[in-house]
Amino acid sequence: MDRRVFLSLMTGFAAALPSVAHAVARPPLALRRLRLVNCHTGETFDGAYRNDQGPIQRVIDELCVFLRDHHSGEKTQIDVGVIDFLADVLDSVGETRATILSAYRTAETNAMLARTMFGVAEHSQHIVGRALDLRLESKLADAMTKARAMQRGGVGWYPHSGFIHIDTGPVRNWTLDERGLDGLLVFDGRRFKIDGRGQVLIGGPWQPLSITERLGLQHQLARAEFLARTRTLRLSP
Repeated sequence: MDRRVFLSLMTGFAAALPSVAHAVARPPLALRRLRLVNCHTGETFDGAYRNDQGPIQRVIDELCVFLRDHHSGEKTQIDVGVIDFLADVLDSVGETRATILSAYRTAETNAMLARTMFGVAEHSQHIVGRALDLRLESKLADAMTKARAMQRGGVGWYPHSGFIHIDTGPVRNWTLDERGLDGLLVFDGRRFKIDGRGQVLIGGPWQPLSITERLGLQHQLARAEFLARTRTLRLSP
């Protein structure tokens, strides 16, 4: 064999060695764990849902029950991507536990909430098992910022309500702040007043929303849903 050809072959072989070694030396994926509390049912989840082989189907099935629609009791196949999204957000801020406020919703439950509560999208990712609303013990604003930087889907920030929404739909960000409704906080079709510090005033009973107020609220929410598809949103009067 020609010496130059031999040296060329050896050089190429040596150049390939680092990538092969890197592939062999790569450690297996660590177990992915979650610690969750369902605020409506009081149920908890604490365990690994993914190992070096991928999602653990038995555990994913358990999570589908844990994240069921608490109004109807119905469950669906929860998107593993949104579970991974949650785990990555928690890791990014050094938190180990989250409280789940909302996960899967049937279309009927979502329609009911859209009629009676502030900020519920008509065609929510919750309906298809791709969204989670969650609260953390601390660092919630940091978690929102980290989640948006990941560009994994939708991230909603509800500062006065103290939670964030994450989903694996189209990438988009929005902020819904009750101050955008002139201090009107809507819950179950009734209104509560918020003082200048953003605290809910205790008292009442508050009157149901008037027809004009309901129409105004629906107009703002429709506008919010439209703008949230493409840009960061802050409601304004």
